[in-house]
Amino acid sequence: MSSEPKPWAGRFTEATDAFVEAFTASVDFDKRLAPHDIRGSIAHASMLKRIGVLNEEECETITDGLEQILAEIERGEFSWSVKLEDVHMNIEARLTERIGEAGKKLHTGRSRNDQVATDVRLYLRHEIDRITDEILRFQLALLDLAEREADTIMPGFTHLQVAQPVTFGHHLLAWCEMLARDYERLLDCRKRVNVMPLGAAALAGTTFPLDRFYTAELLGFDRPAANSLDAVSDRDFAIEFTACASLIMMHLSRFSEELILWTSAQFGFIDLPDAFCTGSSIMPQKKNPDVPELVRGKSGRVFGHLMSLLILMKSQPLAYNKDNQEDKEPLFDTVDTLRNCLRAFADMMPHVRPNRDGMYKSAQKGYATATDLADYLVRKGVPFRDAHEIVGKAVRLGIETGRDLSQLSLTELQQLSVTIGPDVFEILTLEGSVSARNHFGGTAPEQVRAAVKRSRQRLEEVAKT
Repeated sequence: MSSEPKPWAGRFTEATDAFVEAFTASVDFDKRLAPHDIRGSIAHASMLKRIGVLNEEECETITDGLEQILAEIERGEFSWSVKLEDVHMNIEARLTERIGEAGKKLHTGRSRNDQVATDVRLYLRHEIDRITDEILRFQLALLDLAEREADTIMPGFTHLQVAQPVTFGHHLLAWCEMLARDYERLLDCRKRVNVMPLGAAALAGTTFPLDRFYTAELLGFDRPAANSLDAVSDRDFAIEFTACASLIMMHLSRFSEELILWTSAQFGFIDLPDAFCTGSSIMPQKKNPDVPELVRGKSGRVFGHLMSLLILMKSQPLAYNKDNQEDKEPLFDTVDTLRNCLRAFADMMPHVRPNRDGMYKSAQKGYATATDLADYLVRKGVPFRDAHEIVGKAVRLGIETGRDLSQLSLTELQQLSVTIGPDVFEILTLEGSVSARNHFGGTAPEQVRAAVKRSRQRLEEVAKT
């Protein structure tokens, strides 16, 4: 049995079973909340002084003591105890040990229920800011590469079959658009994270005249939570963040799949930097795209955390329940996984080397300019459905004779439609196909450069805010 005194020991006649003590403790993983717990406690102490619960000296003593404890933690000198259950009680016990009776006054008007809810929100707000920084860094890397490769022709795919020619720069900008939506979703999520539970106490508020708006201001929250029951039991913000993270990981997994395909001998579109690949223990020639493969695999890990949090909350009555201790490990791992995956991509993409010749040759396969020929006929007055059939016959002729559409003679093409003239060969080239889509959002190199410029301006504006 445990001999460590508990903050709630007055109600109990037996000490906590040693196994139960270890089973219910959370300090091994929630100690990462320590800087946020201390920040919240300093703000709480300042508010208690403001309403007359603490005097000036007590508040200063508590604040100094907490800052010294934070320094201990940062130096790795703090002794964490499972017997004290969690990060909150470890810090409070150490504070009382350092400063005496004043330390026992800090918990006035609050519970671990609103304390942990506040800590997690402070932590997640901080992590969202770090993650959005990584997204911006990744976007900038993509924009630099897209600008350099605005003229590089590659095949665009549907059903993983050659569909129409695009440029490598245009393809990279599609990834940028996904990341822009991811960034916006996280900023929107942050608004709902940035609500302060502190002051809700266990579930019903407190009889002390807390100035919750003052505490919220000190901690940088937009406002205090409006309902004490909801404040301590709400984990929507964690679920919403994990949903946003799942979308980002889904995007990263799609990026990874393309990079893995493109590095294969069958595609040969790009070469990844050696620093982000590994070799084989038996096959000397191998260069494996381990980073994209790992990121692709880690997406499932984050999706699982989202399901875990949803299931955790689905049957909980109001207000706080011990189940909620299980919210932290999935949330923490989601944060770590997402941030590390984004960092890996942001570091890797500036060093990707495209195989321009390989991309071009691949785009020459699969009759990628067939749609351009159909559009050409439509502009000559042929109904689209008729044009579609004519081009289909042209493709069949190309397949039967082993030639691309651009290699068919004018006579052969005119046998399919007398509408076709000598100018048709201008649009049957890959360059002509790509350049013809010269509209907002199109594949033309000048449109790619314009899109890069717009995106850079957008990121500059974001950086200012």
